[in-house]
Amino acid sequence: MAAGRRGAGLRLCATVFLLDMAFCKGFVEDLDESLKGDLAYNYRGPRTKDDIIEFAHRVSGALIRPLPSQQMFEHVQKRHRVFFVYIGGESPLKEKYIDAASELIVYTYFFSASEEVVPEYVTLKEMPAVLVFKDETYFVYDEYEDGDLSSWINRERFQNYLTMDGFLLYELGDTGKLVAIAVIDEKNTSIEHTRLKSIIQEVARDYRDQFHRDFQFGHMDGNDYINTLLMDELKVPTVVVLNTSNQQYFLLDRQIKNAEDMVQFINNILDGTVEAQGGDSILQRLKRIVFDAKSTIVSIFKSSPLMGCFLFGLPLGVISIMCYGIYTADTDGGYIEERYEVSKSEIESQEPTEESKEQEPRSGDVLVPTVQGPKDVLEKKKD
Repeated sequence: MAAGRRGAGLRLCATVFLLDMAFCKGFVEDLDESLKGDLAYNYRGPRTKDDIIEFAHRVSGALIRPLPSQQMFEHVQKRHRVFFVYIGGESPLKEKYIDAASELIVYTYFFSASEEVVPEYVTLKEMPAVLVFKDETYFVYDEYEDGDLSSWINRERFQNYLTMDGFLLYELGDTGKLVAIAVIDEKNTSIEHTRLKSIIQEVARDYRDQFHRDFQFGHMDGNDYINTLLMDELKVPTVVVLNTSNQQYFLLDRQIKNAEDMVQFINNILDGTVEAQGGDSILQRLKRIVFDAKSTIVSIFKSSPLMGCFLFGLPLGVISIMCYGIYTADTDGGYIEERYEVSKSEIESQEPTEESKEQEPRSGDVLVPTVQGPKDVLEKKKD
């Protein structure tokens, strides 16, 4: 009996192993497909298994996948939260759509379909057309209002309301939109936290046509990342509006009690009434360098005080010893030079003294007139 169980267990393990090998083989083949041809796609999404597998499946297939039937369209709509569809035949718009897909396939899905395949609730004013399906509705690309097709797809590839994190905020920087975030504590079920989140969701849903070109909405759990980003301490709960393209941000100038207050706050930002803080000026960059250095040092000492003392104490000790050695060397050199100057001055002062002593007899000699002797006087008289 035990041998039978052991054999069954071995067969189960072998089956699991073979399944894992098959999965890994298929996954690697999918990734290899992303490198075929003239294009190589780099994955920039979250480092999770599901996201990586989805990326591999997305880039391994056709650039633009056809939807031949309504059943296939419904299947795609249930599977993907955001996807783009080109409707129509050959046209310059389709060429632009293909170019945009080759650039943005790493982020989202692209499909093509005929007018008969799309749901009946979709109404099109003209053909061909590009649509995005998300948030249980659809939006049509308008070249005159939305500008470049690639830029429009890059803006619309996000759902209107998102759970924010650092990676997502980085991606939103390419959209050029302002990001309105409710900073809350998701573990806190008090009315202050839940109310702000509900207000942001309501504005994102009910005022989408008014703000979707300029704003992205969402919430973030905790204020740690926001504090690091803004170099400030924000109280939770609160609302902050970020301009991820130039690192400016806007803080509340009023108490938000309902959606109307939030709409008024957004309108004040758009018309310039609310003052922007932060930015990417030289002063802010210097402030960022100091803040990052301070944060790094504090985090090291918090996580491992002994390691922090070693990392910063040892270099400071070495630098202190070097400075002390340089200072004492300069002092000794100055003392020796000073003694040399004193000795030299003493020697120079002694030399004039000796010369003066040698010259005293010569200078002291007085020319005394010579007294003529008697003999000389007589000789003169004889003459």
